[in-house]
Amino acid sequence: MSQYATLALEPQGRVLVVRLNRPEVLNALNTQMGRDLYDLWTRLTAEPGDTRCVILTGAGERAFCAGADLKERDGMLQAQWQVQHELFERGFMALMELPLPVIAAVNGHAYGGGLEFALACDFIYAARTARMALSEVKLGIMPGGGGTQNLPRAVGERRAKELILTGKAFTPEEGAQWGLVNRVCEPGALLSEALETARAIAENAPLAVRQIKKSVHYGLQTDLLTGYRFEIEAYNRLVDTDDRREGIRAFNEKRKPDFKGR
Repeated sequence: MSQYATLALEPQGRVLVVRLNRPEVLNALNTQMGRDLYDLWTRLTAEPGDTRCVILTGAGERAFCAGADLKERDGMLQAQWQVQHELFERGFMALMELPLPVIAAVNGHAYGGGLEFALACDFIYAARTARMALSEVKLGIMPGGGGTQNLPRAVGERRAKELILTGKAFTPEEGAQWGLVNRVCEPGALLSEALETARAIAENAPLAVRQIKKSVHYGLQTDLLTGYRFEIEAYNRLVDTDDRREGIRAFNEKRKPDFKGR
């Protein structure tokens, strides 16, 4: 796996921990981080290797990601801004399309694009001390990393409108009540709890995990019966696999299955 200027990669067996690594600026998203993330998600899509689950978190204790680097953006011409944002757009889409499950471990504040990173992941664990907001409206812009789409899908239209239109910050406990945050953790236990869940996912049949993620994600974009047809197509792709045969065999032999991803 390549080395990146703005990311720290920490392989943990079949789990890859990815840290946004600009703690001196609260892990703010700059152009280089946009390039690094897009490259990473693209590489993991094409050649995941032994990686079966990803955890996305931030370096340091203060922030997961403070959003876009506004110092870098200060004085940007419109054309420069749009070129940069197109890069960010490709990165967000690559993350949302990544076949591997991604857990956001929100270790600190997640504002603007930082919260959009977490929303683009499959689910969120958050440290109790974190604060989150889609605060772009306070800067004269609006979410541009999927926030107006992913937040309503998580918390409902009315709650999302309130949060995005006010730019109001909220706590992980509130996020959990609304269905946005899966688990609220003590700061020192966040990564270990995320790793425990990621390792449980990584032990399961990788082809099945990928098909489940796609079925849930794309099924929700359509009506129930069309979604069910998608599910059956995904299911049928798993029947004639070595992993399916190994799973049944291991169950009958009362042992742990050894899934190979084929």
